[in-house]
Amino acid sequence: MPRGHWTFEAGRVCNVRMDIPRLEIEQLPAELAAALQPRVQRLGYLGEFFKCAAHQPKALLSFMAFTDHLKEALPDNLTEVVALSVAGWMGNVYERNQHERLCRTLGFTDDWIRAVNGSHPAEQARLGHTERLVQELTLALLANRGHGVDRQLAGVVAAIGAAQAIAVLMLVGRYVTHALVVNALDLQPPVSSIFDADKAITNERR
Repeated sequence: MPRGHWTFEAGRVCNVRMDIPRLEIEQLPAELAAALQPRVQRLGYLGEFFKCAAHQPKALLSFMAFTDHLKEALPDNLTEVVALSVAGWMGNVYERNQHERLCRTLGFTDDWIRAVNGSHPAEQARLGHTERLVQELTLALLANRGHGVDRQLAGVVAAIGAAQAIAVLMLVGRYVTHALVVNALDLQPPVSSIFDADKAITNERR
């Protein structure tokens, strides 16, 4: 079905995306609500992704644990390289905007974030050697559906070892899963890009 909101069902027009109720935190099972509460307190909101994915509470809890385990397995810079690279490739503005802000919180500069968003690692002097290798592998995995990435994978294994290389592969899959859900439901970003203000200033000067 082409990208769009509408389909026909039993003689009526149906907005598929809005037929999935958005669950508020007070509607969630206690275990899931407790797991999400720190996130809500930190961000000040419950993201629409979680409001939708909460229809599968056990799977969502596992997804959150999966994410946390992989973030523990990798340093923050490599996690964010993967997150931003997949978000850019998949057109997941929802996740990109949130991770731009997270990168700032983690202490990464706007120039570094902009370099990762550029998705041209070989041309980015602001990225470290290992960061470029991880982005090259991430982009190759996406472009080739996981096939034919021996050279890129070998480079990452040589740089960070087998265990962390596997974490990178699994983390790419995690962010692809998120992007597929967000894109299918056409979820809108809960926050703007950190670079939107720069664009506004540029437009004012024109």
